[in-house]
Amino acid sequence: MADLGDIITSKVRIKILELFLSDITEMYHVRGIVREIKEEINAVRRELQRLESAGLLKSEKRGNRLYYWPRSDYSFFTDLLSMASKTTGLGAEIFKNKVKLGRVNHVMFSGRFVRRKPRKREDDVDILVVGEIVLPELAALIRREESKRGKEINYTVMSREEFDFRKKRRDPFLTGILSGSRIMIIGDEEELIS
Repeated sequence: MADLGDIITSKVRIKILELFLSDITEMYHVRGIVREIKEEINAVRRELQRLESAGLLKSEKRGNRLYYWPRSDYSFFTDLLSMASKTTGLGAEIFKNKVKLGRVNHVMFSGRFVRRKPRKREDDVDILVVGEIVLPELAALIRREESKRGKEINYTVMSREEFDFRKKRRDPFLTGILSGSRIMIIGDEEELIS
């Protein structure tokens, strides 16, 4: 399986990026980052300075602590978020268990789900899965992620035939899913929406 280590050589930087991009709503102080990623404090400080000077992180002093968080206006923020979605959390679990899940054609996370923003409407879909899926296996992965996040994940599973039929008929439910922002976990985005 591909991971960020394929393109980024610093192990500490990878861990920091995965930490920040797995939940972009969180702010961390230096010692909190050290505890989370289990690396030397000096290496963490060095990488935080590099990431901040590159424009990926912002920092702010609060009391005697310096807090960091990701900048969503960074040029490659969405690209890094997409990569982190595939290598951490539920995305990584789906990749790791792809064979157990059946014949998976596409897995799409909504942009709001990845950014941990609340759904606009209660019936909005967080995850779309297309293929011949072993539902109990997928449900188990989803339940584990729900317990980590402390909230329900709304997901939809469709066979390839049902997906193609609904897309051809311009089904409002499917059109609503495909019209929002998305991060592709498995499959080609162009093939999914064309």
